[in-house]
Amino acid sequence: MNKKGDLSINIIVIAAIALLVLIILAVLILRTGGKLQTGTSCGNLGGACRESCDTALGEFPDSAGSCPTDQFCCRTLTSSPENPI
Repeated sequence: MNKKGDLSINIIVIAAIALLVLIILAVLILRTGGKLQTGTSCGNLGGACRESCDTALGEFPDSAGSCPTDQFCCRTLTSSPENPI
């Protein structure tokens, strides 16, 4: 029996299934990447992007919210995504 260079059909099928699973996982991960950016935006966290926060109103700069350069995500202690300012 000369098995040199002989690939079993089972190995080919398993490799094809593994490749298909990897492609599906890659598509799912790439699709959810955009949702992550909008989910962490300042507005979705219950804040507003401003140049400075008014501490007299109880606002504080929150580093969790994404804002443009030279702006801060200003949130109040009571603000939350369910209860925006």
